Amino acid sequence: MKKTTILFSTLVMLTFSLTAIISCSQKAVPYEDVTDMRPEMTIPDYTDLPEDLAEIKKAKNGWWKESMNNWDERTSWFRNDRFGCFVHWGVYSLPGGYWKGEAVHGYAEHLMRIKKIPLQEYTNDIVKKFNPVKLDADAWMKMVKDAGMKYFIITAKHHDGFAMYPSKVYPYNITMTKFERDPMMELRNAAKKYGIKFGFYYSHAFDWEHSDAPGNDWMWNHPGGDRHLGGGDWWNDSTYKSFLPQADKYVKEKAIPQIQELIRTYNPDILWFDTPHKLPLYQNIRILEAVREADPEGKVVVNGRLAHYDDVNMGDYENTSDRAAYFHPVKGLWEAIPTTNNSYGYNASDTIRKPASHFVRLLESSVSRGGNILMNIGPMGNGAICQADADILAGIGKWMKVNSSSIYGCGNAHLPMQQWGVFTQKADTLYAHIQHWPSDNRVVLGGLRSKIGKVWMIGQPNRKLSLEKLSDNDQMLKLDGNCPDTISTVVAMIVKKYVPSDTAIYLSSSNNSELYSFDAKLIGKSLSYGSGKVQQNYVQGWHSNDEALQWHVRLSDSANYEVFLDYCTHDSNWNGTLQLNIVGEGDNNDVKVHPLSINYDGYYWKRGIKEINVGTLSLKKGRYQFTLNGVQHNGESFARVVGLRFVPKK
Repeated sequence: MKKTTILFSTLVMLTFSLTAIISCSQKAVPYEDVTDMRPEMTIPDYTDLPEDLAEIKKAKNGWWKESMNNWDERTSWFRNDRFGCFVHWGVYSLPGGYWKGEAVHGYAEHLMRIKKIPLQEYTNDIVKKFNPVKLDADAWMKMVKDAGMKYFIITAKHHDGFAMYPSKVYPYNITMTKFERDPMMELRNAAKKYGIKFGFYYSHAFDWEHSDAPGNDWMWNHPGGDRHLGGGDWWNDSTYKSFLPQADKYVKEKAIPQIQELIRTYNPDILWFDTPHKLPLYQNIRILEAVREADPEGKVVVNGRLAHYDDVNMGDYENTSDRAAYFHPVKGLWEAIPTTNNSYGYNASDTIRKPASHFVRLLESSVSRGGNILMNIGPMGNGAICQADADILAGIGKWMKVNSSSIYGCGNAHLPMQQWGVFTQKADTLYAHIQHWPSDNRVVLGGLRSKIGKVWMIGQPNRKLSLEKLSDNDQMLKLDGNCPDTISTVVAMIVKKYVPSDTAIYLSSSNNSELYSFDAKLIGKSLSYGSGKVQQNYVQGWHSNDEALQWHVRLSDSANYEVFLDYCTHDSNWNGTLQLNIVGEGDNNDVKVHPLSINYDGYYWKRGIKEINVGTLSLKKGRYQFTLNGVQHNGESFARVVGLRFVPKK
């Protein structure tokens, strides 16, 4: 009996081990430990103030370290949900971007600053008249839910310093208006009803109401405003360093008490902060500590615009710049905040809106790079959401109703940049988001080496599709008929056996191809990415000939191209010369390609992006390294390069 038991146990263990070996060899997805995304703190060599260093050391070895113990649990919903709704709504929504009959250009929520409105006038003419009787929290949240959004963040207090809830710790709040309800609690309850995560935006560093806060330089000559009194780091200025005790008073008297009040009253899932550069670092760290103190369970997610120094983000994830339309590589968790028009708060004169397709493709792109989209709308001062924004949400919702499985819980598929769209992946399911439908109904899946099983089109599972292996490095989808979705058609594939991808970018010999600077390897310390806003998806700060942009590419056939450079310059008089150097790799190691010399004229970046034809290029099948080098420039830097385009010659 004993021998039988031992033999049986041995067989079970062998079977289990063999199964594990097979499972590992056929693993469907590349392993990505969430701990690799977790923020980490370091001690800097230099800080502006001794208080900064003291707070960093206290946090690193104490409360911040402890708060990171459940980071993966705290952020799990954020990593899964991917798509949220940002709402800028306050008393500034009432004038809707107009002041005394004139349209105000820029962010409507900045009306008080732009027009330098005295506090009493702002209070009398805007605050006391605010009465959003058309607010229907249930209707708002249902619209958000139907759009496929999973979390919701609203401005509890913006830069005007006005709290959109009945604060018991500071009097400048919703009780001063004609509106006798708590809109934040109504929205909080509606979010619970529809299963949506809920949170607040709180302007912690920029406050134009408080007489001790940075920002209001038209009433009190405070630093942090448009006059740049004391500079960007006013606490280092001999004149304005004396303002530190006042800023401390504001933080202790208003910012921290209200933030903790919001946590304890509304039990938010996430807090979103902004403009930390208006305060010295130590005050931002103290505010983050106050958040963790009021949230002993450590469940509140905090964004990346609170406590940040060097390359260290003490929040739970990173944020891009405002209104990003393109994404460069970001380490760890991140989020972008596009808005339907150009303003975040409601602006009646800002009527040009992006279509639903823009946001769908932005969402696909962000998820493919491991990020989230927090899309902004600006409801009107009467409490209603304008029809133009409602239509955009409905358009996104229509697409999400069919394709949300390719978004929720998905992330980076670890495949190279594709010319036709992007990949996302969840577990063993790979999703191809075909944003640019090829005229020949053939989609090359560049770099895909994994063994694929079932293939189907989301929303049309019976649509005829076939997958053909082109080589060890590429596969091709053959699609039947016309494009079923002009926004983006999603094809799902089951990965039967995962094989690491070929990371070289596939260049087509028959269709146009592009190499974007946001996908290049940056060689040099001064190079940096542009903001990613429209026409700002360039690399900047290119000062030295030792710096360069580099791509690794691959062709499956010989090709002849017309080559174009897309660029702009910091100054209209800054011109220069670049050179595209191409060397063969792998089997093409002995291939020599004549470099392309690129002379460019100055083209001021605010005018947009300029295209120039830089010549022709003939390449045979194989692998190449493309390096864009600087030769000479007039002015302080080389061109701001968006990318290179390759158009096959007929």
